[in-house]
Amino acid sequence: MEQGNKTRVSEFLLLGFSEDPELQPLIFGLFLSMYLVTVLGNLLIILASISDSHLHMPMYFFLSNLSFVDICFTSTSIPKMLLNIQTQSKAITYTGCITQMCFFMVFIELDNFLLTVMAYDRYVAICHPLHYTAIMNSQLCGSLVLVSWILSLLHALLESLMVLRLSFCTNLEIPHFFCELNQVVQLSCSDTFLNDVVMYIVSVLLGGGPIAGILYSYSKIVSSIRKISSIQGKYKAFSTCASHLSVVSLFYCTGVGVYLSSGVTHSSHSSAIASVLYTVVTPMLKPFIYSLRNKDVKRALRRLFGGKL
Repeated sequence: MEQGNKTRVSEFLLLGFSEDPELQPLIFGLFLSMYLVTVLGNLLIILASISDSHLHMPMYFFLSNLSFVDICFTSTSIPKMLLNIQTQSKAITYTGCITQMCFFMVFIELDNFLLTVMAYDRYVAICHPLHYTAIMNSQLCGSLVLVSWILSLLHALLESLMVLRLSFCTNLEIPHFFCELNQVVQLSCSDTFLNDVVMYIVSVLLGGGPIAGILYSYSKIVSSIRKISSIQGKYKAFSTCASHLSVVSLFYCTGVGVYLSSGVTHSSHSSAIASVLYTVVTPMLKPFIYSLRNKDVKRALRRLFGGKL
């Protein structure tokens, strides 16, 4: 495209779920409730992990980091959507859109990496129990979280810089409730081949790598559990990773569901509705999964509330 035809945009329009005025209060109330439950639930997990000495272990260190990331993850999109509904505006500035997109990618990648790190933690705990404390020392745990942050930031920075090189034409409507990378790239009137290639390569490396790591960890865990002779021993070993396995299944199944729904229906509106599953519902359910399926977390929450739970 010629340089003179390039458009310097000042804002995008987030179309959200529906333009029906009668549905806006319902959507606002529903998402506000889910957002508050998500923030409160994850904050309780963090407070329980910090305040209870019984939870000062690698597993709960990673869990508290995951809870913090989930709060930030939902906070990148939901507050802006609620503000737009309240002010009856669909606008988001160009800078705000790129910033939202960048932070969204940081936190979704952190979710991805932290779930992988937690799978490794469970692998060491079940397959090498005698060396667990020596292997999963505080230095390694801190390093794993730090590397996760660095990789996530680098990925988000790369994708954001790739978007900044694009120009946009007259159609600046994003059929979503937040600035999602693929939706923004599709609005460009520049050649997006390089962006598509980078997105594909990064998806394979940063998506396939962690999934392979999780599958490998659990294949070793299952192999070790099968070698345990007693039923009680097998149940005890499996119960230590049941919560994590539930969260991993929820996270990746909803992510795959969103990808498949967008590919099958070719409807951006359907994709936006499906995206609610992994952007809002999954972070909201994680605290419930860990508190209901984990006796240590339940005990810590009871102590936190003075035994009233």
